[in-house]
Amino acid sequence: MLFVVLTLGFRESIGALFETVQSFISINFGWLYVLGANIILFFCTYLGLSRYKNIRLGGADCKPEFSTWAWLSMLFNAGIGLVLMFYSVAEPIIHFSNPPYGTSDSLFAAKNALNISYLHWGFHGWAIYALMGLAVAFFSYNQGLPLGIRWILYPILGDYLKGPMGHFIDVMAVVATMFGLATTLGLGIQHINSGMHYLFDLENSTDVQVILIIIITLAATASVVSGLHRGIQVLSKIAAIMAVLLMFFMLMAGPTLFILGSAIESIGHYLQNLIATGSWMEAYQGSHWMDSWTFFYWGWWFAWAPFVGLFVARISKGRTIKEFMLGVVLAPTSITTIWIAIFGSTALHTEIFGVGGITEAVNGDISTALYKLLEHFPLSYLSILFVVITGVVFFVTSSDSGSLVIDFISSGGREQTPVKLRIFWALLEGAVAAVLLIGGGLIALQTGSLVTGLPVCIIMLFTCHSLHKGLKKYKSDLEIMVKSKY
Repeated sequence: MLFVVLTLGFRESIGALFETVQSFISINFGWLYVLGANIILFFCTYLGLSRYKNIRLGGADCKPEFSTWAWLSMLFNAGIGLVLMFYSVAEPIIHFSNPPYGTSDSLFAAKNALNISYLHWGFHGWAIYALMGLAVAFFSYNQGLPLGIRWILYPILGDYLKGPMGHFIDVMAVVATMFGLATTLGLGIQHINSGMHYLFDLENSTDVQVILIIIITLAATASVVSGLHRGIQVLSKIAAIMAVLLMFFMLMAGPTLFILGSAIESIGHYLQNLIATGSWMEAYQGSHWMDSWTFFYWGWWFAWAPFVGLFVARISKGRTIKEFMLGVVLAPTSITTIWIAIFGSTALHTEIFGVGGITEAVNGDISTALYKLLEHFPLSYLSILFVVITGVVFFVTSSDSGSLVIDFISSGGREQTPVKLRIFWALLEGAVAAVLLIGGGLIALQTGSLVTGLPVCIIMLFTCHSLHKGLKKYKSDLEIMVKSKY
């Protein structure tokens, strides 16, 4: 609340402050983000293949609370849905026309544009979510600890987590979640506003975006009040179906054969170069391209990790660690890469072999990229209307899921919390997103994620050791129980 007041009070100078802070963190701690993302990806891969893979969250006899479809729908919508629509066309086009290395507008630039986009939306990010989610779920459902962020370090810090140190971790998790959500909601509302400008000639401005945030936040508040099994689950399923329909439409209406060929070639290129691309630091170029791209993305994923991790933990009881890794890392990565392959390849085809115009639209206003692309295909008005509606549903599901998670954390892990507390967090989320837009737009949104993601990154590196230690002891205890039984 103090941040909201100060940003509104110093609107003219706050933008410059955001730029300074973003530059400082990128220059001094960008390496930590890249290192942390890679360590976590390798650790999650190890867990999914290790002797711990058959440990079931909640115990051997625990059954999943949600169907696989509902489970995947909720974790995808909470984790990424809204902003993927914002960047799926714009990012490949930006990397194509202004690549971090090589010649712009070349065939190499086109292939590399998709490769970089897959990196930012692929395995590394979802592994960050998976580690946090698995740690929260294991220590809560298998070790009997409260459903909260602080307890992921219990094997290391023990009862110290019951005091100020644990309170600090939970407060940090709330703040990181708040700014991570604000980033997503801020970008998402720009996307929705651009669509409404195209459809209804509604002014595309910060003032209108703030009004839209207020309106949609009220809808999200109603959803979060209704709880997990009604509002959030139902809306997540609806959003997932709408996203699938949108992908199918683009695949059929667009250059189908080119999309299929591009998808196979570009995804294969991404998998072949996963380690090289994932560890690239532009150290020998002396440039700062990564400041507003890869470093921002990793900061954003880390900032969102407490929220998505705890939410995924809440809905994943009854899953084995192997199922968890397949569902939280492999399945969403497959969906996001296919989405980017379809929309990104179509945009690149339009630029290289078609009438073009996407690059100019992106340079003018990044949030218009998807709409500009749809203009080139049949039923453009209806498809853009469908995209706007889908974006609103994604916005609501992201906001209400985040409010529910912050509610869990701030209530000490209790799942049954007062309705007024859920309302408070939902409204405050909208307020933070609005003032970030007012106080500096995209730079402010990026800075919020970079700053709050840094301490989460450090904690999650310690979580690797903590979780391994906990799983090792749990597995050993199970083996002793089996031996004593027979």
